[in-house]
Amino acid sequence: MGYPEEVLAPDEQLILHRHPHWKMLFWPIVTLIVATALAGFAGGLIWRKTEGTTRSVLLIVVLVLWLGILGWRCVARIISWKSTHFIVTDRRVLIRQGVVTHTGIDIPMSRISSVQFRHGLFDRMLGTGTLIIGSSSDEPLEYDDIPQVQKVHALLYHQVFEESRDDWDDRGRGGAPGGHR
Repeated sequence: MGYPEEVLAPDEQLILHRHPHWKMLFWPIVTLIVATALAGFAGGLIWRKTEGTTRSVLLIVVLVLWLGILGWRCVARIISWKSTHFIVTDRRVLIRQGVVTHTGIDIPMSRISSVQFRHGLFDRMLGTGTLIIGSSSDEPLEYDDIPQVQKVHALLYHQVFEESRDDWDDRGRGGAPGGHR
């Protein structure tokens, strides 16, 4: 069994599992391209203008700087993207983040009081946005870069409000959900 199935209760159903939108990876990719081009240019200059031990030391310095920049600005961001999970089940919304320090929040469907989304022009073009979940006890929680935020909003709204309305209708007519009338 893989993640996120391993965090579900035995009879809980997974409805949605997303990582943040790929736009989160835009700057790491730009950094990779620019750093590689600059390292290649510097390596070419060093190869032409120096020789012997000086050449080797300078090429190693360029390589170490290039690897350091890639580790700091690219690999760390990609791992952060891959280790961030937005999960909706039939009972709750789960958010999990991190590799070394793992953090998470679970919001039971019964505690959600509002579901909103926000996205500007650029986000609309990319099909992403911010999902805002209001719970009955805290400030609204905002989750940025949710892919297809309008669909996620509609799905979550249906899970929270349509099913709770159906339960209320059943009780309002004198019956309990799944009970006798």
